[in-house]
Amino acid sequence: MKIVKAGIADLDTIRRIVRDTIRAVYPRYYPKGAVDFFLAHHSDESIIKDIMAGNVCILLNEEGQPAGTVTMAENELNRLFVLPEYQGHGYGGELIRFAENVIFEKYDRVVLSASLPAKNIYLKRGYSCTEYNMTECPNGDFLCYDEMIKLRDN
Repeated sequence: MKIVKAGIADLDTIRRIVRDTIRAVYPRYYPKGAVDFFLAHHSDESIIKDIMAGNVCILLNEEGQPAGTVTMAENELNRLFVLPEYQGHGYGGELIRFAENVIFEKYDRVVLSASLPAKNIYLKRGYSCTEYNMTECPNGDFLCYDEMIKLRDN
């Protein structure tokens, strides 16, 4: 497995990882309006902006196929997705470890917004909840998530 910095030519790959994962996983946790809101939140414009800032990485599996992605902006870990067919094989943990190492080189804490499907993963990795949020979506559904933090071990 290998993690590489994404370039603009990787937009289609990042988009596919994000959208396929949201469409497969999030309907089990959220109503349709929240899933649609989440898909719109991770728009091409948002992904392009992060790629151009040098904040996006892609995880390639042992065969060199894209399996996941993560975005790091300053001390924030976000847009971490692993394609459904690769979940449960340690790819998400590898992306989290990678992002934490990069962030802890400059900062003493990692912050993130955890969706319902991801919250337990972060709790198991030593993150704690700092705030619970509910965002109302255009059709009246709600997107619920937690702000989380992990401090660097000194």
